[in-house]
Amino acid sequence: MKVSTASYEARLADVIAKAKDVLQRRYKVAVAVALLVTLIGVAITLTIKPLYQGITRIQIDPQHNPLNRGGDTQAQLANEAIETEVSVLSSLDLARTVVRRLNLTRDDEFGKGLELHPEMSDDLKVDVVANKLVSVTDVARDKLTYILSVKVAARNPTKAARIANEYALAYMDAKVGTDTGTAAKQADFFESQLNHMGDESRAADEKVAQFEAQNGIVRTSDKDGQTITDQQIGPLSVQMASAESVAAEARSKQISAQKQVANGQLDSITDVRNSVTIQDLRHERSVLMQSLTDMANRYGPRYPDYIKASQQLANIDAQLREEQNRVVHSLKADADAAEARAGSLRASMQRLEDKQSADARASVTLQSLQRDAASKHAAYDRMAQTAMDARQLAQNSMAQARIVDTAKVPLMPYWPKRGLLYFLSFLAGVGVALIVITVQELMVTGMLSAKQVEEELGLPLIAAVPLLRGNDLPADMLIEKPTSQFAEALRNARATLMGVKGELAPKIIAMTSSLPSEGKTTTALALARTMALNGQRTVIFDVDVRRAQMRNVIDSDTSGAGTVELLRGEAKLDDVIRKTQLDELHSISVTKPYFTSENLFGTQAIHDILEGLAERYDVIILDLPPLVGLADGRFLAALADAVVLAIRWNATPLQAVSSAVGWLRADGTNVVGAMYTMVDAASQTYGSYYYNSKQYLNYYTNEK
Repeated sequence: MKVSTASYEARLADVIAKAKDVLQRRYKVAVAVALLVTLIGVAITLTIKPLYQGITRIQIDPQHNPLNRGGDTQAQLANEAIETEVSVLSSLDLARTVVRRLNLTRDDEFGKGLELHPEMSDDLKVDVVANKLVSVTDVARDKLTYILSVKVAARNPTKAARIANEYALAYMDAKVGTDTGTAAKQADFFESQLNHMGDESRAADEKVAQFEAQNGIVRTSDKDGQTITDQQIGPLSVQMASAESVAAEARSKQISAQKQVANGQLDSITDVRNSVTIQDLRHERSVLMQSLTDMANRYGPRYPDYIKASQQLANIDAQLREEQNRVVHSLKADADAAEARAGSLRASMQRLEDKQSADARASVTLQSLQRDAASKHAAYDRMAQTAMDARQLAQNSMAQARIVDTAKVPLMPYWPKRGLLYFLSFLAGVGVALIVITVQELMVTGMLSAKQVEEELGLPLIAAVPLLRGNDLPADMLIEKPTSQFAEALRNARATLMGVKGELAPKIIAMTSSLPSEGKTTTALALARTMALNGQRTVIFDVDVRRAQMRNVIDSDTSGAGTVELLRGEAKLDDVIRKTQLDELHSISVTKPYFTSENLFGTQAIHDILEGLAERYDVIILDLPPLVGLADGRFLAALADAVVLAIRWNATPLQAVSSAVGWLRADGTNVVGAMYTMVDAASQTYGSYYYNSKQYLNYYTNEK
């Protein structure tokens, strides 16, 4: 839900008004408490003995360490490294060194009281003084730099500077000695570790060589790590592919030749056609055939040379057939030879592949052994470098820090900062004062504002009557100072009760309260005088018989018969009515407190009395007894035309007032409003009721 700016400002204004109200009412207490606390703080500040502070600065320089190389230097400059140096400077051990060097156990400030304990050992005395020294020493890093500030406080300025400088020197000496000794120990340790790592590296190499020998893994000299088997497989695979191709071609020729022979087409065979011997024989046969043809044509078949030539032709044909058969058989032999060579190469390839497979399975274990050997070699190399650096550092005593500023004798004390402490004392005083008045306000159970009356009781606040300090008879203020705040408050109440437009005004007005001592009687008398001063014939009728307070504040004769006698029928109305110094105001008072168990107001007498008074007066003011704990007030309130409830401001508990209002409403009483009595004129109630004394000062005479 969106909260409007106007409502927020209204709530803020309420808070500010409430705070202003509390301060106005309790400013004296606040001022007194603030002043007291401030004075106490000032007094304590004046008793504090001054402390002087010696300050020296040290720069941390890890780059002087030969062990720091590249990235390691950056690691040394990390915040953790700087904080480590701060801890070293703040250590108790370094403080012991300073105490011994400056002999502070005999110092009148740090060693004070040790002379009372002669049984203490020297070491224990040093520890006691060192703890004191640590408590007054502050070591801190200057912002984000690598400079450390060492601040030592002491009563004497020279002593403070001397101790701060000694701290820096002791730290420098400790760094040199510690680093040198540590480096020597590190060098010895690194040497032993280096020897151990060398043995491990050699053992790892031996495992690799032994495994290769056991598994027949032979490496070439190349850096790619291939075995001889891996190198042999490549060329052999090429040879095997070529041999298989040749064998396939030869077998194809053989098969083709066999088919030609089976078909009687021997001359179709390519190798037969290409044979030189067959070509020569065919040439001879061609020549011989030509001769036979000539002889046959010329001499006939019986010619001896023809017969001889025919025999030669038969021999040539036989030779052709023999040569053709030989060529065919040669193709088969070539195919068989080519297949045999390809088979031999396949067998060799299979043996190499089996060897390669075995080598691959063994190489998994071999690679693990090689990685282990490589890691041991790398660790050995790093350790060798570290051992060399450690030996160099052991031979050097370079400090990793240097003094930037030495402590000078301070001219002014750093503590106490009196101006600051005075200001803090004032702030503490203001804070305590606010707490005191807040607690006082929280302990208040009474009602304070007009808003409380309206919201909690459902009644309008018709007047806020101010408290008149040092005045025993406040009602006399109406006569002595008719334009005062007090008088104006009562006139405002009368205007509310009587109305300002001529409406029918109440004739019988009852003034009551929840508890005793709420200013009810004084307010009733003041209201009656206000009515009389405005020309109304008024009578104030005191019916609070048990307390009889009216007789002490009224300005008329209270001897003789009074309210009790009138109610019991022992006196007549004319016998009890008394005149006052105001012509328009008469009174009927209780001459003395009267305690009885009889119900004086439960008879017809009170009705008759009020009727008789109503015939004589314009306004009848009834001063009723309190409502809580007494029944008389409820009977009388029911007889009034209007009832006004007096509430003592900042005193009467809300619960009591709520109970009283509840009873009156349950009885059917016409409760027209409430009046605050004895109100602080500077309170918020007056401000909310437009009676702030500063704003209305010019409207009141004789007011300061």
